[in-house]
Amino acid sequence: MRRNGQGNGLVAQLRRPPGGRDGRMMLLSQFVDRTGSGVWAAASVLYFTFVRGLDARQLGLLLGVAAVAGIAGSPLAGRAAERLPVRTLLIACHLLRLVTMGLLLVVDEYAVLLVVVALTCLGERAAKTLEMLFATRVAGERRGVYQALFRSVANAGYALGAGIAALGLAVGTADAYRVLLLANALSFVLAAVLVARAGEPAGHGLVVARPADGGTAQAKATEAEAEAPSPWRDRGYLRFVLLDIPLNLDDSVLNVGLPLWLVHHTAAPHALVPAFLVVNTVLVVLLQLRVSAWADGPHGAVRALRWYGPTLLGCCLLLATATGGGAWSASAALLVAAVLVTLAELLRSVSSWELAVSLAPPRARASYLGVAGMSQSVQKSAGPLLLTGAVMTAGPLGWIALGTSVTALGLVQRRSALHRLATPPAPAPAQADPAPAASTPSSTS
Repeated sequence: MRRNGQGNGLVAQLRRPPGGRDGRMMLLSQFVDRTGSGVWAAASVLYFTFVRGLDARQLGLLLGVAAVAGIAGSPLAGRAAERLPVRTLLIACHLLRLVTMGLLLVVDEYAVLLVVVALTCLGERAAKTLEMLFATRVAGERRGVYQALFRSVANAGYALGAGIAALGLAVGTADAYRVLLLANALSFVLAAVLVARAGEPAGHGLVVARPADGGTAQAKATEAEAEAPSPWRDRGYLRFVLLDIPLNLDDSVLNVGLPLWLVHHTAAPHALVPAFLVVNTVLVVLLQLRVSAWADGPHGAVRALRWYGPTLLGCCLLLATATGGGAWSASAALLVAAVLVTLAELLRSVSSWELAVSLAPPRARASYLGVAGMSQSVQKSAGPLLLTGAVMTAGPLGWIALGTSVTALGLVQRRSALHRLATPPAPAPAQADPAPAASTPSSTS
């Protein structure tokens, strides 16, 4: 394999990842988790339809409730990570999903099923936020490399999971679907074991350990919590999160827009649909590390952000033109569009990840990253509705409007990020130490 810009190929980086042994354990855990997720993603709709007997309306409500619950998972995980060890919380998320997967086998009441699936999605989004926080702490300044390795590993896991699911779906019996569900549950057990073998990453929480005297040091803990900045009051960071929602639309374009546009608006053969995911998976595995090396650091992330909008716009223009030709020309346009939307995804993964970390105050990074994680959750809920209800309804002009709008919003995000990076953070207020002898060492999460 050729070397990337940092002088290390993918295999070499996986052998010596940022964070050493702890980083390697977490990457392996994420691979196992995403393999199970790939199994469940390919089988879940069919399981709920043929095994649980849900109709289209019930299934739509189920998925909608799960998506809303997922939005809450990120900020809840970030807030909890300011007070509790990240590793412990991540293990708890895996075990929560293990329990809810088991309940799916026995739950009959639809109302209870809604709660179970909502808890599953909440645990999933919380786990992803905690993994992000783990990476920022264990990988340090090499977090961009870690994120690139994670995305390569995650895509390989999803592909493996989809292949496993294909075997079960080929059998097509209710027992085969249940086996696939259990395979996903097993992935949570293995992932939790691997996380337990990793060390707790160093970091800064808001609350210090309860001291023996229970007095002065406890008052300091309360003051420290009160003085830590809140992401909900940080307008600049909230603006970044809000703008990051449409800058995640490449996910919906790939998974919803391309397949539906092909089926309903072009002459391309339906058998081309799986090729979109193949193109995406292969390019992410091959190129993510190179793109991350090119866009390393906060200013590199801003550079990636500059190209995200034009790349997605190019994809949208190809989709708009794919309606006017025959099967061959439409197929070629759609395949190139799949390449461009994947390149946009690579650029977005670098910019969103790095800026979410770099724009957050280090002493409250966990809660800030929890809020930043909401952008992906909101996009996953609203993105498909935007594409099906507005963009594709408007026809080719809808795609042109989408690409143009995202490009403009990307420029706004870039300018805002540059301004925030150039503005030094306000120093924390100095605290008087009335009794040095009474000070107690604090613990961090």
